[in-house]
Amino acid sequence: MKPLYEENPYLTQFSATVTACEEKNGSWEIQLSQTAFYPEGGGQPFDLGTLDNAAVLEVHRKDGAIVHKCTQPLSLGQQVTGVIDWNRRFDLMQHHSGEHIVSGLAHSMFGCDNVGFHMGKETITIDFNVLLDDAQIAALEQAANRYIWEDHPIQVTYPTPQELEHLSYRSKKELLGEVRIISFPGADTCACCGTHVSSSGQVGLVKLLSWQKFRSGVRIELVCGQRAAHLFSQVWEQTRKISGLLSAKPLEAEGALTRLMDESQKKSSQIYELEDTLCSLLAQPFTGAGDVVLFQPSFSPDGLRRLCARILELCGGRCACFSPQSDGRMQYAIGFPGGDLRPLIKELNTQLNGRGGGKPDFAQGFVQADQKSIQAFFDLHWNQV
Repeated sequence: MKPLYEENPYLTQFSATVTACEEKNGSWEIQLSQTAFYPEGGGQPFDLGTLDNAAVLEVHRKDGAIVHKCTQPLSLGQQVTGVIDWNRRFDLMQHHSGEHIVSGLAHSMFGCDNVGFHMGKETITIDFNVLLDDAQIAALEQAANRYIWEDHPIQVTYPTPQELEHLSYRSKKELLGEVRIISFPGADTCACCGTHVSSSGQVGLVKLLSWQKFRSGVRIELVCGQRAAHLFSQVWEQTRKISGLLSAKPLEAEGALTRLMDESQKKSSQIYELEDTLCSLLAQPFTGAGDVVLFQPSFSPDGLRRLCARILELCGGRCACFSPQSDGRMQYAIGFPGGDLRPLIKELNTQLNGRGGGKPDFAQGFVQADQKSIQAFFDLHWNQV
């Protein structure tokens, strides 16, 4: 007898008799006389739902039987009603059928073989053994959606061994016994044990989100159906908010953002030049001063590094520059031309709750201490460097 999910993947409620119930690690493994719950397999996750008042947490095959991992026990011989989480089931059906369509078309269009398939909580991935470029990916997505909107009926058959010998179908391994064939006429024919929609139109939409080189081929990330619609709604709402901040129409947000980034880059360059000029001005009074400890507000870590380097060019000694940050930490840049600062930096970080390091003669980091404590440390330790 075929499982109920194979006979009718749209069945959401069924009756069955409990044939086994065993406690294991705080949950119960239950077997039934029949089931509509799909067990994990073939790249498709298991169904969720309930058996009477017991929540079904997982469904797996074990020693040829389908085992339902549940939150509470059921009595042997008990008649129970199983209810499938339909939103999850239909989402998985849309994605599994969408994967078949994309895989079949990728094979016919570009000679790709599907060598890996994973249905995740947010997206699914398909691994092909042929590397595709951006134009081919776009053509594949267009072809898949055209096939979906043409609403082809999907066929489920169980060919005889003789019929299989003359049938061209996809399969990752050699199959023994009865073989279940899922046919998407004009797109794909594949041996598959999963649940599928009855016609391609019910997949709704396929969106290829990303693709990257994977081994000798490509890994494609995609979403289908209601998940794709939900993602589009989220992206559109985010785009709408961003475009509002940019005072642009949603489809003009990219251009507005590019202009804003160009302006920001120009301002950053101007700030860098002004900060560089300020470093020179601040360093000038320390010409020939020897060792210097300087506290200078409103400097970035990079600006502080340049300030310290500029002072070192003029002071003829060592230099420690500090700048308070908005989070309460004190950023530092410390230099000792030709010397070794590592023992000092280690002691500084230990005593003043800091982190940082660098080269023997130049280090950067931060401490969590006030100006008075830092000054006292250097008054005591400079002569130990």
